[in-house]
Amino acid sequence: MDRTRPAGRRDQRRPAVAAAAAMARARRQHKPHYWFADRLLAVLSGQRPVHWMLGHTIGEAYEQLVRLAPGAPLRPAERVTPVVRHCGEYHPGPGVIEAFARIGSGDRVSAMAFRLEQGADQRWRCAAVELGGERVSTHAAG
Repeated sequence: MDRTRPAGRRDQRRPAVAAAAAMARARRQHKPHYWFADRLLAVLSGQRPVHWMLGHTIGEAYEQLVRLAPGAPLRPAERVTPVVRHCGEYHPGPGVIEAFARIGSGDRVSAMAFRLEQGADQRWRCAAVELGGERVSTHAAG
């Protein structure tokens, strides 16, 4: 008799495997670049309004989001909700994170890059956003 699984359970996975995966997701969400990647994705996929990022941006970042969001560039082509597949980070100096994220939606993969800066209050704020390698101009065309 196998005492590691309840009677009648046919699933061979052990609870520890699921718990380890949940802990890894929780650790990931405590990293500021993953937290911002999820929030930026929500705005750029049309799931959340731009003003949702008001207190989390500085400088030109909010204006970049205002220009990008109406087109919802990360909106899924199909009915598949986009997700952050991977998010990497580079620390060019103290209090700065330059991050890049791979966004997956079905078979489609998109790229997003953003810069985070830590303020005197120790809070991280987004200072710049780029999609697919194209920088969004903050100046009106004229």
